[in-house]
Amino acid sequence: MKSSALRYSIILVAIIAVGVLVNTWAYLGEAHVDRKRLNDFPAQVGSWTKQGSDQILDAQTLQVLRATDYLLRDFRRSDGQFANFYVGYYATQKDGASFHSPLNCLPGSGWTLSEPGKVSITTPDGRSFIANKYVIQNGDNKSLMVYWYQGRGRAIASEYWGKIYTVIDSVKLRRSDGAMVRITVPIKDSEATALQAATEMAIATTAVLPEFVPN
Repeated sequence: MKSSALRYSIILVAIIAVGVLVNTWAYLGEAHVDRKRLNDFPAQVGSWTKQGSDQILDAQTLQVLRATDYLLRDFRRSDGQFANFYVGYYATQKDGASFHSPLNCLPGSGWTLSEPGKVSITTPDGRSFIANKYVIQNGDNKSLMVYWYQGRGRAIASEYWGKIYTVIDSVKLRRSDGAMVRITVPIKDSEATALQAATEMAIATTAVLPEFVPN
């Protein structure tokens, strides 16, 4: 009986402690993190140079995305290779606001996705992470897409694990901020060439992304 009473007391104390912690975090709100706005993202990253003006999403799309900040920009390399770069940043993922997977958004816009896979990205500081890879097509437009989820010191491919880490970090760090990062490169010569270009751009952008998507 004493053992059962002790076990019950420990469980009760743990439940109360978690309740107090959750209520305290709710009262304090999310921790503030300093960051730059994405419209200040460099016009030159590695061998890639900004082309034209940043693209503006329409009001209906923005209402669905519910992003705090975003960037949709074309880049060009000196050899003529183009790439489209998108970052959707969320200062908080509470109240239903969260990054949207391209697997859900693109088919609704007429794109088909095929050849799913993974690609390893090695950052300039020697760290590496896994990103998602797809071939996407809409009519005659065929591109290679690479995307991942980034924030709070992580860059991961899995949306599922992204949600889990968001819950953990909401408790540990009082933070749920994060972003979805996507690079799209037109397929001209070959898929391998497009993948190489997308990977190169991913490496270049990860060097500066933490200023806009805080670790």
